[in-house]
Amino acid sequence: MSRDAAASLFSLMQRQLWVVTAAAGDRRGGLVATFVSRASIVESMPRVLVGLGVRQNTTELVAQSSALVAHLLTETEADWVWNFGLDSGRGRDKLAGLDTRTGSSGAPVLSAAKAWLECRVETTMATGDRVVALAEVIDAAADPDLVPLTVERLREIAPSHRLERMDQLFARDGELDARLIAEFRRES
Repeated sequence: MSRDAAASLFSLMQRQLWVVTAAAGDRRGGLVATFVSRASIVESMPRVLVGLGVRQNTTELVAQSSALVAHLLTETEADWVWNFGLDSGRGRDKLAGLDTRTGSSGAPVLSAAKAWLECRVETTMATGDRVVALAEVIDAAADPDLVPLTVERLREIAPSHRLERMDQLFARDGELDARLIAEFRRES
């Protein structure tokens, strides 16, 4: 396999940035996701696939509640990447100070989000470094003029100190995820 060819192909894909929120009991949290994808062509039964890091607090909340809200980010919400993506929610409420409402699933909806999908998880699949959730969309909102924020665009507009921290965390997480994937493959 040519890893360079795979990397070249992957670079053509514009990864959109999402904030996924969830709640269970009195705990709530959120994480940054770059893997949210439509999973059905049936317009009357919309579904998504959402990739969640296995080590994330929010992944535990999704598992406990079987519910999540995926918020598609725009440039005006770029600061949410730093709030939801640079540290763990185990020690703090990442939603503190943000205007939220509770969706019908019990998951928190960020009121300022221009687009979001509220979902009930139908099933999950463990992949080593990720839990992939197949979820039914039960409610949604979208600004028709929305321009999604991509990883590539975030790298262009991010302050250098934020970009440096993001790159450090990405490298660290890549090493951890590689071990988890290798372990998953050995056990499979």
